[in-house]
Amino acid sequence: MVTLLKVFSESIAQALQSLRANKLRSFLSLLGISIGIFCIIGVQAAVGSLEDNVRGSFDKLGNDVIYVSKFSWVEDPGQNFLKIMRRPNPSFADYRAINKKVKSAGAVSLNVFLGIKTLQHRSSNVENVEVSAITYDFGEIYALEFELGRYFSQQEYHYGANKVILGHKVAEELFGSINPLGRDVKLLGRKLEVIGVLEKSGEDLLGIMDFDDSAILSYELGRKIANLKSNNAFGNSSISVKAVKSANVDKLKGEVTGVLRAHRKLKPKEESNFHLNEISMMGAAFDSFFGALNTMGWFIGGFALLVGLFSVANIMFVSVKERTNIIGIKKALGAKRYIILMEFLIESVILCLIGGLVGVVIIYGLLELLASMETIPFNIYLSASNITSAFVISTLIGMGAGFIPAFIASKMDPVTAIRSK
Repeated sequence: MVTLLKVFSESIAQALQSLRANKLRSFLSLLGISIGIFCIIGVQAAVGSLEDNVRGSFDKLGNDVIYVSKFSWVEDPGQNFLKIMRRPNPSFADYRAINKKVKSAGAVSLNVFLGIKTLQHRSSNVENVEVSAITYDFGEIYALEFELGRYFSQQEYHYGANKVILGHKVAEELFGSINPLGRDVKLLGRKLEVIGVLEKSGEDLLGIMDFDDSAILSYELGRKIANLKSNNAFGNSSISVKAVKSANVDKLKGEVTGVLRAHRKLKPKEESNFHLNEISMMGAAFDSFFGALNTMGWFIGGFALLVGLFSVANIMFVSVKERTNIIGIKKALGAKRYIILMEFLIESVILCLIGGLVGVVIIYGLLELLASMETIPFNIYLSASNITSAFVISTLIGMGAGFIPAFIASKMDPVTAIRSK
């Protein structure tokens, strides 16, 4: 054990001495390792951060919820455009049928998008507000969180009271530092009392569950002031169905499909004129995308690492040649072949680890710079697995680059090596 520790410490000293003695050569040789690590780990960090952001957005939708729509989330609408356009939008009658007959449904909600409107308060107004009318269970399914105020009461919902819930950005732009609760806003020609302000949405790249620009009305109020039966060709409504705790999503999908087909009076051989979407569909669609990005990072960085490997191998061949006499003396004094082999392998690995460390430092500095500039719409970070990967790759490159020179050194004849100049 003591011998191994001594070999390890001497190898580190030799690696550092090699760097100091041949600064330019070492710099150029390790540049390939640093660039390769930068490319591979940089892409891994970016893709991993992007994937976390996207999958975090999906998680907000819930793994136990299905979404009834006229469109599929993953199907190309251009392939069956006319057929899809002719499908009816999910309606209030569909919602009632599901709510009444699907036993594995714990909560059901209909969401109807009323369009982009302008919201007014006295002399102030906010444009491009996304207005929706929702049924009562919407708050439970989407787990709405409030910065101020509350959700609709059952009585307010049932009677279609003139109440509205605002998104964080809408409330901020309309009222500034003034408390909006209890104040009136004008929307679709009617005065509505603000009863709640939703918490600010996170920085989700896909904008899923982003209610910052929204104004939410109860469905009963919505049908008093707008035409909710309009069958918009591009889809303006959807039904969300959350499974009870004892039911799984497959069972829920089967029940919803059966109830909706019966409700819409579809024949047994007739194709369903609706689509059931779930989170797993989106996850599967993105798996290949993220895999392709990671492969691209490996492909680009692989060339730089290959150059770095040969460069470090060249350093090690030169190092073996320069220390041939010393190798012969060590072997004459009883040094085993594995000791010589380990000495040069460790030295090669240390050199590559230094190159890998430089690559990681460059990535970290660049990510900090990008974060301060706020040029990317999501946070990119170096994870522990990214850093671990960088050093594992560097170690493997070091072992690959140093093995042949180390093997040659370990097989040297001590007498011949001592006599060499």
